[in-house]
Amino acid sequence: MYSDVRATRLTASGSVFAGPARVKKIHYLAGAAAGTITVRDGGASGTVLAVIDTPADAAVALDVGIPENGLRCETSAYVAFDNAVAVTVFYA
Repeated sequence: MYSDVRATRLTASGSVFAGPARVKKIHYLAGAAAGTITVRDGGASGTVLAVIDTPADAAVALDVGIPENGLRCETSAYVAFDNAVAVTVFYA
């Protein structure tokens, strides 16, 4: 089954989409210090679906592909991150 893929760019932790979604891929620009990107279902205090470690390298941009059908956010997709300059989330 095919669906339209959309993207949301965040420069601070926040909502990706205020409804059900599948997170397919994450692109990020790392910061000077190591950090994490946390994908949640249901807002800032929602269920943690994945935690991705990021390197300490302000000059690197990396992609994280999510296997199979992606991370299913039944309520809403939310991404929290620290020590990254920006995070772009691709979802369907």
